[in-house]
Amino acid sequence: MNDRPKVTCHMTSSLDGGLHPSRYTKSPKGVVKDWSAAYEGIHDAIAADAWLVGRVTMAEMAKGAPHPPAGHGAVERPVHVARRDAKTYAVAVDRSGKLHFAKGDIGGDPVVVLLGGGVEDRHLAELAGDGVSYIVAEGPEIDLGTALAVLRREFGIGHLLLEGGGGVNGSFLAAGLVDELSLVLAPALVGRVGEETIAVFGTEGLQGKVELTLLGVETLEHDLLHLRYAVTPS
Repeated sequence: MNDRPKVTCHMTSSLDGGLHPSRYTKSPKGVVKDWSAAYEGIHDAIAADAWLVGRVTMAEMAKGAPHPPAGHGAVERPVHVARRDAKTYAVAVDRSGKLHFAKGDIGGDPVVVLLGGGVEDRHLAELAGDGVSYIVAEGPEIDLGTALAVLRREFGIGHLLLEGGGGVNGSFLAAGLVDELSLVLAPALVGRVGEETIAVFGTEGLQGKVELTLLGVETLEHDLLHLRYAVTPS
């Protein structure tokens, strides 16, 4: 792990693993905003060097529209660093280059985008012009282990919070890149709604591949539980 950041998957879920708060059953001791505040408090207390989400989640925060430059010179590949000295970075996985940004940071955290190798130069020029850093994969798919190593080498990121949806979280877990699980359990249920139910890890076939060791349990306000597990590939 010395060549990549420590990865802690930090998530909130219902007791049955659902991620959509809009579908949570109600609790007499707190509502979604209370649960979110507790989650964010733990996020801040962990004090990681970066947090990572998927394209859909980042698009909600980026609030940008396509604005490729009319003309551009050579673009940097595979890495463009807009800023190296940030306390915390916001990292997004965007294989196809669909994210657009109104500025180069999210809440003051400079953005780094992980991209597939097929992304066009004009999109890279747009990102660079907006002050956004990026890492381009060699092939069409993103090698997450390689991307993590670049994040450590180029940006000094030693600890990353993985806070994606089930697909992104599952990809990291399947690749053996999750070191710890930090899970805030809300006193709520979702139930399965067809194929729309999103779980913390959208990954199949993990039996015999991962071992979880309990590190700690904490009871929080509003009937929340904070569980911490060490994750070890088996």
